[in-house]
Amino acid sequence: FTGWTGDCSSELTATCTLTMDGNKLVTANFVIDTFTITASAGANGSISPTGTVTVDYGTDQTFTITPNTGYHVVDVLVDGVSVGVVTSYTFTNVQTDHTIAASFAIDTFTITASAGANGSITPTGAVSVNYGADQTFNITSDTGYFVADVLVDGVSMGALTSYTFTNIQADHTIAASFDLVPPVEYTITASAGTNGSIAPTGAVTVTEGATQTFNISANTGYHVVDVLVDGVSVGAVTSYTFTDVQADHTIAASFAIN
Repeated sequence: FTGWTGDCSSELTATCTLTMDGNKLVTANFVIDTFTITASAGANGSISPTGTVTVDYGTDQTFTITPNTGYHVVDVLVDGVSVGVVTSYTFTNVQTDHTIAASFAIDTFTITASAGANGSITPTGAVSVNYGADQTFNITSDTGYFVADVLVDGVSMGALTSYTFTNIQADHTIAASFDLVPPVEYTITASAGTNGSIAPTGAVTVTEGATQTFNISANTGYHVVDVLVDGVSVGAVTSYTFTDVQADHTIAASFAIN
């Protein structure tokens, strides 16, 4: 301040009083105001730009929010107030400091599990599963029934009693169907020698647990000599009944002249 009396050098002020000893040139310099936008992102995603972002007065600033693979944006808070599930936000005509914060959550998918009559699937109904996780389903038939088929997303997987979806990245369906267990059947082979008969005769099919009677008849002038059941004599009987059949058997009758 050569040629001036007074002191304006101690601080920068909007007004300053000096006494001149002649003509002087005074130059004032100005800079634009700047403001700070503090941007942050929670786990499993990002915001760009991030951190402390300096913005000139009156300008705009856009932020891009990006979730990691398998995650989605849950909410974005601007100055502590939710602006919803957005992936981009622009501050316009900035005239003050601001904050922006993004949060994220893992994607979830639904597996719809169902079972037809005479069986069950566990878990059942609409099952929520996180992205990338595994989910096992157990299929159980009722007594007297068996698993006929399991359809996964409409495609047959066969007669399974368990199925696991691995690394889930989409919705799925699983449906189990059941059928009646066919009865176990056994064969009783019945035969008769000459001069007589056995009824029924031949290979006789009998359901497990059932009863089957055979009648032995000698021709006129003849009589039953013996009846062998599974090779063991049961005597000269004219009738024999197998009860609660649980295996194959044989019955053979022989005759002699009176």
